Amino acid sequence: MIIDYINKTFENAEPIFLSELPCNSQESLRQEMKKLADEGKIIRLYNGVYYKPYKTIIGTEGRMSINKYIEKKYVYNNKKVSGFISGLGLYNKYGFTSQVPSVIEVTSNIATTKQRKINVDGYDIIVYKPIIEITDNNINELEFMSLMTDIDQFSEISGDELKMKLEEYINKKNIDFNIVKNYLPLFPDKIYKNLYNGGLMNELV
Repeated sequence: MIIDYINKTFENAEPIFLSELPCNSQESLRQEMKKLADEGKIIRLYNGVYYKPYKTIIGTEGRMSINKYIEKKYVYNNKKVSGFISGLGLYNKYGFTSQVPSVIEVTSNIATTKQRKINVDGYDIIVYKPIIEITDNNINELEFMSLMTDIDQFSEISGDELKMKLEEYINKKNIDFNIVKNYLPLFPDKIYKNLYNGGLMNELV
């Protein structure tokens, strides 16, 4: 039975996509999932997205993790590198700002339009189409260039502190500046100014 597979395969708070479930017929699978949702054995969150009902340690009804949803849907779609957190969330993630974004922004290969806004479980998500396809070989560089494009707008640090933080980030992510140089023409011109202010122009020579 599909519910046995779900209980064995998925963790609490983990999003369950229809595409992950074994079936002989998509239509029969949808009907089975609807029946399980009606019986309260699973919870339907969004189009084709479910999660297992569970109790938290304080006894309240558990919810699906939006971070797990973002990761599974957009960052590692079908367990393949396909995207990264962008916008304010990117700067918060690496310590360039303490601001917490009210909207989750993500750049992902699965985007079919330049920009799309959706709401999942009360969270606003904006999905951007990448300037070039994201792969294992360029994801760090594309994330870095996304960071540098608007760092003047979102970073709460500047000067030597900013340069130190960028150096730490570059070393951690092992940024290949040959790839960066190849992609520079695809990005807004202001990225050059931000690279200069970040003390990184020598890396591009």
